[in-house]
Amino acid sequence: MTDEDIIKSSSQAGSPLIGPEDPAPFVLHNPDAIVPVLLICDHASKAVPRSMDNLGIAEETLNLHVGWDIGAADVTRRLANEMSAMAVLAGYSRLLIDNNRQPGDPSSIPAASDNIIIPGNRNLTEEQQIDRTDQFFWPYHHAIADAIAHLWRNGLPPALFSVHTFTPSMNGKNRTWHIGVLWNRDPRMALPLIHKLRSHGEGFRVGDNQPYSGKDIAYSLDMHAGRAGLPHCAVEIRQDLVSTPSGAEYWAEILAEVLHDILSIDALHTVEHY
Repeated sequence: MTDEDIIKSSSQAGSPLIGPEDPAPFVLHNPDAIVPVLLICDHASKAVPRSMDNLGIAEETLNLHVGWDIGAADVTRRLANEMSAMAVLAGYSRLLIDNNRQPGDPSSIPAASDNIIIPGNRNLTEEQQIDRTDQFFWPYHHAIADAIAHLWRNGLPPALFSVHTFTPSMNGKNRTWHIGVLWNRDPRMALPLIHKLRSHGEGFRVGDNQPYSGKDIAYSLDMHAGRAGLPHCAVEIRQDLVSTPSGAEYWAEILAEVLHDILSIDALHTVEHY
């Protein structure tokens, strides 16, 4: 079954914002998988509905890191295939609405990103913001909730693993980590993952809540796993390492190898609130 076969394009496809030729709000990859882990990719896509005229910015800008997490979708799909796991990937750009932010937060629909003005996000009414939430944000998050419920009904309490990527430099400073592991209170996945990646023969430089921290913003993980007591963490991979198919495949294989060992521990698949 291909991604095209399993794209969920419910009633949103006929809505005022999403046209019949636009992508769906999310893609469900490997929908029949029952391995007790769900992969998610909040910033998988740079797409914007045709009706929204690229939010008033150039196509080249959407191709940059402000529009999406470069390489994250490719890693997520490859990792899901390596692990025979299910994945939910967002269908639209983070500039349209950020799936990893609380609705209503100013950073949810940013008026500017990395000093780039987003004209289509300025002076929005509350109704316009709610429309975006209803048509793009909630369908993605409902898909995650449904996938977790499916896995849980068919086996052990599932883990949630989120894939992001980060720019090699920010504000004039080089970010030399190869990968970072982000977590908040639940250490069950994060600490073994950090240890295994740091112990890997390739000599990776691994960030512990770097270059971002899971203690700051982790809406998706907190909403779907933290509240439910399910094991969870996120990774941030440096974008230049996964911007090609070969780079994405390499990191998918590395993550599949280390996650297999972690997820094989039965004690991981329990409900624990921290």
